[in-house]
Amino acid sequence: MKEKTLLLEDSIHKLVEAKKYASLRDLLMTLNPADIADAFAGLSDQTLPLVFRLLPKAQAAETFVEMDPEQQATLIRGFSDSELKAVVDELYVDDAVDLVEEMPANVVSRILTQADPQTRKMINEILQYPEDSAGSVMTTEFVELRGSMTAAQAIAHIRAVGLDKETINTCYITDPGHHLQGVVSIRSLILANETQTCESIMNPHVVSVNTQEDQETVAQMFSKYNFYALPVVDGDGRMVGIVTVDDAMDILEAETTEDMEKMAAISPSDRPYLSTSPITIWRHRSPWLLLLMVSATFTGLVITKFEDALATCTVLMAYIPMLMDTGGNAGSQSSVTVIRGLSLGEIQFRDAFRVMGKELIVSLLCGLTLAVCNLAKLMLFDRVSFPVAMVVCLTLLCTVIASKLVGSALPMLAKKVGFDPTVMASPLITTVVDVLSLLIYFQTASVILGL
Repeated sequence: MKEKTLLLEDSIHKLVEAKKYASLRDLLMTLNPADIADAFAGLSDQTLPLVFRLLPKAQAAETFVEMDPEQQATLIRGFSDSELKAVVDELYVDDAVDLVEEMPANVVSRILTQADPQTRKMINEILQYPEDSAGSVMTTEFVELRGSMTAAQAIAHIRAVGLDKETINTCYITDPGHHLQGVVSIRSLILANETQTCESIMNPHVVSVNTQEDQETVAQMFSKYNFYALPVVDGDGRMVGIVTVDDAMDILEAETTEDMEKMAAISPSDRPYLSTSPITIWRHRSPWLLLLMVSATFTGLVITKFEDALATCTVLMAYIPMLMDTGGNAGSQSSVTVIRGLSLGEIQFRDAFRVMGKELIVSLLCGLTLAVCNLAKLMLFDRVSFPVAMVVCLTLLCTVIASKLVGSALPMLAKKVGFDPTVMASPLITTVVDVLSLLIYFQTASVILGL
């Protein structure tokens, strides 16, 4: 894909330099908007508007949606009012809402000014829904049918209004009050007898979501039910929009990225890395680093408390890094597994004892494996005394058990009390496990070595 994009960029540059605009337009018309957007990412701010204006209106709008916010802003600044209106008029409402949310206030003002009154009204309505809710990501452009319509009437209606709809593959049956009653596919309408009513063809058992539903839950429903579109209803059961599968894929990508950033102790950002300034990255990372630095002082306090014991048996110092790292790694394995299960809905808080029991068995097996291998290393290569080797290996076993139990328990506890489980991931759990491993180490050494 990268080679294809680079080749396309090179072709665009050569055709622009040769001023072969007709040939360039013919080339662009054969390409998918997503591929065009990728190629446009390598164009200068001076070349981008020139090439963009060569695209046909519909293709230009589709390409515009695929471009990153910085390029969109560059184009909007260079657009005349009529050019901006042409692009906005071609956008689906959900794409227009995404554009408004990404742009600076002065650009948003121009966009809303150029949008037609109906589009502007729908954009403002969607913007009122809570962030990351089903209402905030839905589109209001869907096909609505009446149960009393015949299949022939329904198809005629779809022909009349379908051009401006996000999808016509799935149509929704509503009553005069817009309450959702059923769903029917375009395939069912085409294959049905022309005189059959939509009510007799429709599936009355409709899976829908409320406008306030979390967008991540909505996206997961697409995977569960293999939907192409999901209806969105308000508190009274009135249908107000749909979420489409392409939006669900974008949501899952954004949510996964956010989870990865949180698990790495970084404040989430919705901007691409290369488009984010070093100052912004610093603001996202430094608070977490400060918090973890402060929390890590507990490790120093534990070592300070047992410094006399360490002075008596200095060889114990050599194995502190290995024990802490192993404990952190073991805890991270469990936490990431549980967090993933929680995000996919595979694990609930009621499964806590089952999860803990399974992790206990796994930790015993892992701990014994590591302890036996480490004992062989200590005796054959490090040549330490057997008591010291026993202290290290018993600590290793206990640390792995404690780490995996903590790593599996904290995310579920966080979910139960309403916190994001991802904040309990690697960095925070590693800090907790470091303290536990040192306490276990020195207590074991005190018992066996009599320190």
